[in-house]
Amino acid sequence: MKNPLFPPPSDDYGPEPLRPWDHRPKESATPPLRGPTAAGGPPPACPAHGDRWEDEPVRLSTLDSDRPPAELYRELRARFGPVAPVLLDDDIPAWLALGYPEVAYVTGHDEEFGRDSRRWHQWENIPGDWPLLAYAGYQPSVFFAEGEEHRRRAGALTRALEAMDMYDVSLVCESVGRRLIDRFVHDGRVELLESYVHALPVRVMIELCGMPAGEDITENLAEDLRITLDAERGENPVEAYRRVARQLGALVAARRERPERDLTSYLVTDEAALTDTEAVHDLTVLILAGQQPTSNWICNALRLLLLDDRFADKVAGGRVGVPEALTETLWLDTPVQNFLGRWATRDTELGGRPVKQGDCVLLGLAAANTDPELWPHGGMGEGSTAHLSFSMGEHRCPHPSPQMARVIARTAIDTLLARLPDLAVAVEAEELRWRRSLWKRGLEELPVVFSAGGVREWTDRGAGRARSRETGLLRD
Repeated sequence: MKNPLFPPPSDDYGPEPLRPWDHRPKESATPPLRGPTAAGGPPPACPAHGDRWEDEPVRLSTLDSDRPPAELYRELRARFGPVAPVLLDDDIPAWLALGYPEVAYVTGHDEEFGRDSRRWHQWENIPGDWPLLAYAGYQPSVFFAEGEEHRRRAGALTRALEAMDMYDVSLVCESVGRRLIDRFVHDGRVELLESYVHALPVRVMIELCGMPAGEDITENLAEDLRITLDAERGENPVEAYRRVARQLGALVAARRERPERDLTSYLVTDEAALTDTEAVHDLTVLILAGQQPTSNWICNALRLLLLDDRFADKVAGGRVGVPEALTETLWLDTPVQNFLGRWATRDTELGGRPVKQGDCVLLGLAAANTDPELWPHGGMGEGSTAHLSFSMGEHRCPHPSPQMARVIARTAIDTLLARLPDLAVAVEAEELRWRRSLWKRGLEELPVVFSAGGVREWTDRGAGRARSRETGLLRD
């Protein structure tokens, strides 16, 4: 049955060409500002280090992603310094910023390290089926916009997000979580990532955008978003992306006609006066950019809560340290390990390395968060929230995205542990495997066991706690 609020999507919204052969970035009107070696920027490498640093680039594909990030990136830093020459797939050269000051500098100076990937001088060497094309290929969205255009569109997203009530966000998340748990609650055993962790954030976001809760049209959109992000063999992510864009186009049209209290309505009625095409692209970015980071954040925090003795005792005793687990995860197992990327707008220097105009710089978020210059004696992040997991500068996750992501992550975990209070990992800890990726940090699987049927109501852990109207979170 067709939903009258959502007319059949048109074919007007499809992905722009990912390969920017005929595209040229606009010349920035911003005058050159100080370089990274001037006062206020990160210091150049000490000349004494030059002889011991290797200049032969390392293939990222050869690095062991199973190792703890802090260990892996400390070794790279000792070998290359705060900025390493690396080779991406098909031996495409780039720089990997490893140091906290270097990553902070790149993200804080858009006039020197821009987001428009069309200025990359390597496009003629990149094949059409390049694995990282989805991350680097230019799209006319807020993700790649710069200058005033970026400020206009990011401002619209920020105001739309700020209009959302975090209390309502938590209620939507709890509702989605309970529906997902209902699918497996009587089984007594489930692979938690596919059935809950990866399924929850995308459904929360598209319902917050205005898609009807639990209907087939919403489930189909969630499935197409999954294929777009993480297609399995035989699935077509390009066609899935086209379906996503068409459905969001129908949603945008419906909300222009009849605005409601949802993200899409706030976006299309904003003072920035986005076109339908701009709104579709930016909604797609908002949903896709938050899906895997949030789901992997939930995954990695659950691993701590269920397996780390510091947290497992609290779970068993009904005193769940969810906030602490979420914060520690951002420092030590941040969901986005490395980010592609920024492109130099002119010849410059970073961490003692000569960076040429058009060079690609990868943001080593995991490396920066565990920078030994900041934490020489370990204890990364203790008493601090100054991690770079949400980036910084103009292209950081728009406020209040980090707060919303935390509300979703914590509510997802609270809901799960309240419904399945005896939840336990079904295998030995050493049998769990990290996904083989240097871009995102998450487990391949998380099999769990629990008492079939769970509990229908909140346990004592949740029943006696009020939900904050300001944050949407259960008060500890």
